[in-house]
Amino acid sequence: MTDETDEQCTHAPGVREQTIRVLLVDDHEAIRLGMRMVVESAAGFEVAGEANNGVNAVTLATAVRPDIILMDLRMPIMDGIEATRLISAQAISKVLVLTTFDHDDYLFGALSAGANGFLLKSAAPRDIIAAMHAVLEGDQVLAPEVTATIVRAALDAKTSAPQSTADCDPRELLTGRELDVLKELRTGCTNYAIGRSLGISETTVKTHVSRVMSKLGVSSRVQAALIAHVTFEND
Repeated sequence: MTDETDEQCTHAPGVREQTIRVLLVDDHEAIRLGMRMVVESAAGFEVAGEANNGVNAVTLATAVRPDIILMDLRMPIMDGIEATRLISAQAISKVLVLTTFDHDDYLFGALSAGANGFLLKSAAPRDIIAAMHAVLEGDQVLAPEVTATIVRAALDAKTSAPQSTADCDPRELLTGRELDVLKELRTGCTNYAIGRSLGISETTVKTHVSRVMSKLGVSSRVQAALIAHVTFEND
């Protein structure tokens, strides 16, 4: 995990009075140790437990009910996709995937399973902490590199971008500011980062994102990013 970060894609976490309990899931002990160091170095966080495969992750998550899980994808016995699906189906915890993003099928699978966000395992500690705050506040966090990978894979596979509810060009459906937000969504940055880029508050961004997704008839930021890529590819 590096100390480098793109300032534009960081998140200013809100203040939470209670301790945030984190479950660490990865089959490599060294990775879990690194994740533990990141979590324990941040004020207001504590490690609620560790698991080295998906089966143990589901069992432990059910027992300790963590606020958020840092989830690996490729693990023995049960992978992170199935573990995420089971945990999300029971609304046990938020799930933030830490990935190397080198297998697109895993990314699509985890998104469909209910993951609340994706970060690279090489992400800076402060970005991981900021992402956990963002997910707990209801944001969907997508590392720009992960968003780019998903969009590229979808387009390479000739997967059509989701159509809007009115089957119209987004330029005909959205206001000027909503189009600005849609353009930003294709970068994978958080609401906070989008707000800084556009000079508006994070609360205002959340409102615009909600309206954009509603008008386009999509349920995730990745779907919106696909539409944005197609809409603005010649801009």
